[in-house]
Amino acid sequence: MRDWTVAGALILREDRLLLVANRRRDGRIEWTPPGGVIDPGETSLGALAREVREETGLDVTAWSDLVYGVSVDFPDRGMRLGVEVFLAEQWTGDLVFDDPDGIVEDGVFADADDGSTLMETAPPWVCEPVGDWLAGRMSDGARYDFLVRGTHPGHLDVTRR
Repeated sequence: MRDWTVAGALILREDRLLLVANRRRDGRIEWTPPGGVIDPGETSLGALAREVREETGLDVTAWSDLVYGVSVDFPDRGMRLGVEVFLAEQWTGDLVFDDPDGIVEDGVFADADDGSTLMETAPPWVCEPVGDWLAGRMSDGARYDFLVRGTHPGHLDVTRR
């Protein structure tokens, strides 16, 4: 079983959440909060600051404690995904989309309605917790656990456990 750990950022400006457009290998666009893989030797917050800077040009100088966590088991792919999500409490800079990985192509600060519409492109393990957080239906440190069956991104059976 291959384990991936990623960190995600909730970045607000005037009650609008930053969402970025991620180009997937099959050409699809998924709108999600910024974030990425925690490399060996990195802390969650160190990796998250690096990913946010690379993907958006923003420099986050203060993070909250863990807002929520997500685990996703993909038994048919032989992998597990763990996600730790934090709120950017202080940040500076202007949005610049020059992702060295070539994944993030655009971004927008979206209100709750526009954000919900954009995140319809994202998998449930992204849009469900973000939607709950935006709606105030979440306590800090909440956990979301999912089981995903299937191997093709367009044909997955996702169950919340």
